[in-house]
Amino acid sequence: MNDNQILSTFHELTPTVPAAQPAPVLVFDACHIGVVLRAVLFVEVSLAVVCMYGATSLWDWVARVALVTGAALPGTLAWLLSACIAKRWLGAMPRAAQYALAITLGGVAGLYGCGLLALTGLLESPPWVSSLFSGAVLSSLLVAALVMRAKGRTPADTAARLAELQSRIRPHFLFNTLNSAIALVRAEPAKAEALLEDLSDLFRHALKDPSSSVTLGEELTLAQRYLAIEQVRFGERLRVQWDLDPRADRAQLPPLILQPLVENAVCHGVEPSPVGADIKISTRCKGTVVVIKVTNSVPAGQGARGHGLALNNVQERLALLHDVQGQFKSGLIDGVYQVRMEVPL
Repeated sequence: MNDNQILSTFHELTPTVPAAQPAPVLVFDACHIGVVLRAVLFVEVSLAVVCMYGATSLWDWVARVALVTGAALPGTLAWLLSACIAKRWLGAMPRAAQYALAITLGGVAGLYGCGLLALTGLLESPPWVSSLFSGAVLSSLLVAALVMRAKGRTPADTAARLAELQSRIRPHFLFNTLNSAIALVRAEPAKAEALLEDLSDLFRHALKDPSSSVTLGEELTLAQRYLAIEQVRFGERLRVQWDLDPRADRAQLPPLILQPLVENAVCHGVEPSPVGADIKISTRCKGTVVVIKVTNSVPAGQGARGHGLALNNVQERLALLHDVQGQFKSGLIDGVYQVRMEVPL
């Protein structure tokens, strides 16, 4: 099954139990490209609007924005770089101390930007006090945005994970697996034992305490166990091909994100077809990016369109973990369906 041209737009693409206390949140988590881009854009837009109040013409406004950018851009990047470098140290501090240090660092960044303009001679009388307070105000707004992003991640990630579990651990899958094991107990007891061990490991992995991320290698092991269970049920109808790059195994993914994609391939490709289907799972390490593809043939046709809950949850959780660095795309082309993900290494 040749899937090289699919999705080619990618770059080679009772008593009430008390609620658990949320884990400490690092408000200075500025080590994401998406955060950097949004922070720079926010500062530039804010200062461009402020410059409108004193501008006498369009060219005067452009000149003011260019001058202010010479101070704001280095100051913003210095703020973000400092926050990223000190990430682990800041994570051990109380929230109040993080907030205070964020605002203080913003003021220092404002002074740094003003100092650069003063050194170049572009300002006759540098506005030190205004730069200090401007940096502090802008940094406080950036911290507020980072805090909202961190708070929004925990419940959304938990809800998405629970939805994934409900769509994955389906009663009919459990019953089919147990029936297959019962049928094998007398004829092939060793195979029945292996089947039940795979089922046990699958559920143990699915029901363990959630974490923010796991490695791609762990997700591939889980997918292999799932397909080993389904292989007993479908036999020669399920044809699996693995094309794995060992260098990609250390990439970070949200937990339990690959198995529902493999399950979709089985449910929509193998199960409806009397001749079965081909499933291919491939990983590729390309520089600092890992490309993951789950591809399956659809001999019985596309069939009834599902709700797309599994795909939506996978896409949302990928965005929560990797922001703009995580890419997701899916599509059906010439009887072959593919899901393709890109994550940073």
